[in-house]
Amino acid sequence: MNLKKSIELFQRAQNSIPGGVNSPVRAFRSVGGTPLFIKSAKGSYLYDEDGNSYIDYINSWGPMILGHAYEPVVKAIQEKAAGSTSFGAPTELEIEMAELIKSMAPNVDLVRMVSSGTEACMSAIRLARGFTGKNKFIKFEGCYHGHADAFLVKAGSGVATLNIQSVPGVTAGVAQDTLTAPYNNLQAVEKLIEENKGEIAAIIVEPVVGNMGCVPPQEGFLEGLRKLCNQENIVFIFDEVMTGFRLAAGGAQEKLNINADLVTFGKVIGGGLPVGAFGGKKEIMEHIAPIGNVYQAGTLSGNPIAMIAGYTMLNELKNNPSVYTQLDEKTARIEKSLNDILGNKNIPHRINRVGSMMSVFFTNDDVIDFDSASKTDIKVFNKFFHHMLDHGIYLPPSAYESWFISNALSSEDLQKTFDAVEDFSW
Repeated sequence: MNLKKSIELFQRAQNSIPGGVNSPVRAFRSVGGTPLFIKSAKGSYLYDEDGNSYIDYINSWGPMILGHAYEPVVKAIQEKAAGSTSFGAPTELEIEMAELIKSMAPNVDLVRMVSSGTEACMSAIRLARGFTGKNKFIKFEGCYHGHADAFLVKAGSGVATLNIQSVPGVTAGVAQDTLTAPYNNLQAVEKLIEENKGEIAAIIVEPVVGNMGCVPPQEGFLEGLRKLCNQENIVFIFDEVMTGFRLAAGGAQEKLNINADLVTFGKVIGGGLPVGAFGGKKEIMEHIAPIGNVYQAGTLSGNPIAMIAGYTMLNELKNNPSVYTQLDEKTARIEKSLNDILGNKNIPHRINRVGSMMSVFFTNDDVIDFDSASKTDIKVFNKFFHHMLDHGIYLPPSAYESWFISNALSSEDLQKTFDAVEDFSW
């Protein structure tokens, strides 16, 4: 495979961009080799600067749920851009977007638009603190809620990929207010609450983790968290930046039948543009400025181009609920086929899947938390990654990231993927 131009571009990029990339996992530090520089994409395929094509199992880390360059979204962006790309003033489209989100996502009375998932999560925590008058919050080891200071304590995703366990720039004071527990460990949460009685403002969780690979909640875990939050006056926050509008039209709340107090969104909500949002119960959301004293603002919040992209995408998903059945069937087929092929090769592995999110872990142990996810054989994963890349299959360049399946994948794409796995030797 010719990567001449990607190699040249990566060398050039390092002279003006830290590490040559604008988000760390793109640098291929974990898997080795040269990151691909992408020129275009359509449907289920990426095309790099050297003219190589790849079946895409990342899909911009989730947003391209209907495939790349989805025509209704592209057309809507083009038409809206003709009327200017930004106003810094209210628009009717922002209202329509909020109304659409409310019609799809359970337990959302009010919505505030922002520009990223990180911004949504840090704003939700600030709001929970302002609402409760308490400062501490609980997060789970290996869960990533963006790169705000408070979230980088025992985070997964790129922090785990780069093996950065203590992040410079995060002060001790900030870290002291961030309490961590193993994912799927309700007893550890109960212990933290008992040790910090009356001090915990919020519990934030990825209802289905995507940032240490795909890790589902065990039976009773989220239900137990909901009960604890009710008992202790703690705000229960679902980080649905990944799962929102991907696992179901109503996200993980609908899929898992668990109610959150606040929910954060990103990825799919923007149709591929930089968008985030947080929303939830009216009595909590009314503490946000300008009607409350918890300040949050953003010049590009509600940007018209981002709004029309997200509005068009969510409308497509709402009006075509069969998309979720099709995605589930395709991802279930991938799960079964990979299980069969890797099993026949006697390669130690576990596959976790919820809806159209999945991960392959090269281990003999079940993966239920960050500790068990960390036991995956990184050398085998890296070999598998490059083998698949050489066969035109683009997987996440990290053992700690979920695969995101798009509905644009064809039967031929899937068979090509399975043939590549068949050819893998460990």
